[in-house]
Amino acid sequence: MLRRTFLAGLALSRGSIAAVLSVMTVADPVMAGATPLRVVASFSILADLVRQVGGNAVTVGSLVGPDGDAHVYEPRPKDLRTLLAAGLLVRNGLGLEGWMDRLTQAAGFTGRVVVAAETIVPRTMTENGGTIATDPHAWQDPRNAVLYVQAITDGLIAVDASNASEYRNRAAHYISRITETDAWIAATLGAIPPDQRRIITTHDAFGYYGARYGVEFLSPEGINTEFEPSAKSIAALVAQIKRDKIRAVFIENMTSPRMAQMLARETGAVLGGTVYSDALSPAGGPAATYLDMLRHNTTLFAAALRPS
Repeated sequence: MLRRTFLAGLALSRGSIAAVLSVMTVADPVMAGATPLRVVASFSILADLVRQVGGNAVTVGSLVGPDGDAHVYEPRPKDLRTLLAAGLLVRNGLGLEGWMDRLTQAAGFTGRVVVAAETIVPRTMTENGGTIATDPHAWQDPRNAVLYVQAITDGLIAVDASNASEYRNRAAHYISRITETDAWIAATLGAIPPDQRRIITTHDAFGYYGARYGVEFLSPEGINTEFEPSAKSIAALVAQIKRDKIRAVFIENMTSPRMAQMLARETGAVLGGTVYSDALSPAGGPAATYLDMLRHNTTLFAAALRPS
């Protein structure tokens, strides 16, 4: 069931909004001397992309932090203040942040909004008994991340033109690093026979990655962690794991390990480790940045897929 307890309460009265505003001073991040620019990202992966482009010219906050699940996030009162202090909001789009519109309306946010996935050609899939859904996890294909970076760069320049050269230069450098990582992933997985590239994860967040690198991903949960898988779909997945001799099941950092543990127990597959799909790890973890996430996941996937 979708949990929107706070947002339901954010049919806030004008008096409540006024109370929030009365206890804070909202700085204009583009005024002379008022640097760095304050940027809010909806979740940790986008926050990292903004940091890579913005550098010291920005300070970035993330509404959904490391190890958090943007699908079912419940906004908190402090998010109102965070938004009101920002000059730029970066969100994914493609239906990922179903709570965002009501939050920005409740906060009265009037800053610029960047929809990072706006130019993406989205994947669709069938889930929940035949429903056609848009897959929001476009960042899992590094070529889409390049489009994210371009959208973020344009948004930063629109709000803070004085640092346009820095943003463009940093974006160009970062895009080259994304492209290098993409080539490394393609080479790493390309060495594995195509008929052995089958992986189980706890929810279906790797569709763009799979399409890019020729990997088939299966999962008990669909693209939205809000919905519980049915007993029938789990039984069918167990049968397929056994039939296709899929060797490893991966746990995602922002989902419960119970499902992966059950699949491993029922099928004899091994738990292949923790991978990161919708959220980065905390600082110091194995996936503290977007590129670290891609390399960490690929290393685990390749180790599980290689013939013994």
